[in-house]
Amino acid sequence: MKYTLGVDVGGTFTDLFVLSDAGQVFVHKTPSTPANPARAIVDGAKELCKKFDIAPSDVTRFCHGTTVATNALIQRRGGKVCMITTRGFKDVIEIARQVRPKYYDLYEDYPAPLVKRQDRFEITERVGFDGRVVKQIDRDELVRIVDSIELGGYDACAICLLFSYNNPKHERIIAEEVRRRLPNLRLSVSSEVQPEFREYERFSTTVLNGYLLSVMTEYMKTLEQGVAENFGNTQLGVNQSSGGLMSVNRAQLFPIRTALSGPAAGVVGAIEVARQAGRKKVITLDMGGTSADVALIRDYGFDISLDRAIEGFPVRLPSIDIDSVGAGGGSVAWLDLDGLIKVGPESAGSYPGPACYKRGGTKPTVSDANLLLGRLSNRGLLNGTMPLDISLSQTAIKPLSEKLGLEEKRTAQGILSIVVANMVRAVRGISVERGLDPREYTLLAFGGAGPLHASAVAHALNMKEILVPPSPGILCAQGLVVSDLIERFVRTIRLPLDDDKAGEKLFEALAELRADAERWLQTEELLPHVQRSSDVVVDMRYRGQNFELSVPLTGVQPQGAAEELRNAFFAAHERNYGFHNPKDPVEIVNLRLIESVKLYNAKALQVSKTTIEEPVPEETRAVYYDQEAPLQAPVYDRAKFQPGMKFTGPAIVEQLDATTVVFPGDQVVIQENGSMLITVN
Repeated sequence: MKYTLGVDVGGTFTDLFVLSDAGQVFVHKTPSTPANPARAIVDGAKELCKKFDIAPSDVTRFCHGTTVATNALIQRRGGKVCMITTRGFKDVIEIARQVRPKYYDLYEDYPAPLVKRQDRFEITERVGFDGRVVKQIDRDELVRIVDSIELGGYDACAICLLFSYNNPKHERIIAEEVRRRLPNLRLSVSSEVQPEFREYERFSTTVLNGYLLSVMTEYMKTLEQGVAENFGNTQLGVNQSSGGLMSVNRAQLFPIRTALSGPAAGVVGAIEVARQAGRKKVITLDMGGTSADVALIRDYGFDISLDRAIEGFPVRLPSIDIDSVGAGGGSVAWLDLDGLIKVGPESAGSYPGPACYKRGGTKPTVSDANLLLGRLSNRGLLNGTMPLDISLSQTAIKPLSEKLGLEEKRTAQGILSIVVANMVRAVRGISVERGLDPREYTLLAFGGAGPLHASAVAHALNMKEILVPPSPGILCAQGLVVSDLIERFVRTIRLPLDDDKAGEKLFEALAELRADAERWLQTEELLPHVQRSSDVVVDMRYRGQNFELSVPLTGVQPQGAAEELRNAFFAAHERNYGFHNPKDPVEIVNLRLIESVKLYNAKALQVSKTTIEEPVPEETRAVYYDQEAPLQAPVYDRAKFQPGMKFTGPAIVEQLDATTVVFPGDQVVIQENGSMLITVN
């Protein structure tokens, strides 16, 4: 038997999900080790193998989602970076777009650049917008710049030249000279990181990548060593923000691609669960200890966003379109100056964590409110191995309730109402505000705290269904296991669609991208018979527009490509903006090739429905819902559920990695894959 292991590192827990080639599933959770995340990963994997009698040598693939890059940006603990750029453009990363991050906040500003002004070096050279060399690179000046860099004690160097996406020759000359003279200096080259137009976003992304190089390289080496020592020659893959895995070597070269990889893995896992349940239209709710992430799935696919901000820094890289809000189990409740209660974005984190964790936390949190209202068990988390103290929750909430003039349980209900309202606002942002009706979608709840609040969110939005995966708290790790190996290639071409040879020029550029893809496959040492697939996407806009829309190219011949793209663009424009003008000139901006390699094909386990229609509760306890008085709710052990079982709320469903709250009147049916389908009353 061979196994694939997925590991997702969170702020509080490290989640592990194992899938055998026969379709068997094993899950495990272990406390995270923020000082050295690799230790929790390796130790947790060893614990799982021992727990389920799996030989470490039988783990053939190790898939990993990491928060190391994100945490390095949050804590500003990346490497010391210098920058080489075209003369006259060293202030691009500071001037930016000359717009405020918040229009009506006079005090809010962008974060300080990660490269100080004295660490930015200008070189005399110039490439035109069309890729033509206007001024040759000054080689003597380059030597002097490298001399200065050698004395600066830098960890990495970002090379960002004007229009290098059309002609990377000068960037390659600089990179070759720096590597020759300073072989230990890590390089981030814009024509390799993201060869697209828009100088500021490209410069910013390249600098961020350079800032993370030293941190990510050291972390990957530590992880690789730990995995090799304990699991032998296991394939190690790292998740990307755009969904899909990349090799460790690619992760070390392009660490910026991992900055939003955790939530992305959850969406990939959600698609797999939605496909098993036959639900094509899904809104995901991934709630952890610090934040809640929401995404929209249509036809088992997700939207890709090309422009994101990470800790205030713009990033021009493909990432799954996910909206986040500061609403998690550790979100702190507090009183604002106006005397009104607020929840988040401050979080108690994993240490000290909520007061009920008994780690020294004193601030009232969402988890404390859930425990006080009976929604979480006094026995604690992780099947009772992590006990909770309800008296500490009451002590933490009491000062807040006294200021509000309310009883503690009433204050706890208010805390949950506010955190639910924050998540409802996030769901409306990706649905109602885009012209979509959330009532037509199924709410797929996961994360450690997602199932706790899913019923309340669904009721507030009048959604009809909730889907809770078999292991909701470990779905991100599951998403890693079912992910493909993916690499994305891009070429800026700026081609008018009314050009007589638009189709031919487009396919010439596509041939170059396909050649790049073949070189990537050879570099990754992938066998020629692997199961591959390719998708071609074209970024298009009306001439004069500032932003593009991405449309697929399905044709395989130049003839007819322009007409196909024109019709696809009109449809996309109509869908996004509510109108299109067939007479306005359209242009192609970027051509993208997405190359995917299928890594895993699990066999589905044969399941049979139970003859027992309703599960037997373990106990009954008092739970506060929206009423003034508690209701006596049966508490079920999800490990004892079988396909076909049914029951009606109120109810509490407990399991290793999550707790699900079922509201009164809601009906639950256990699906063949073990998911709970909740029909909202």
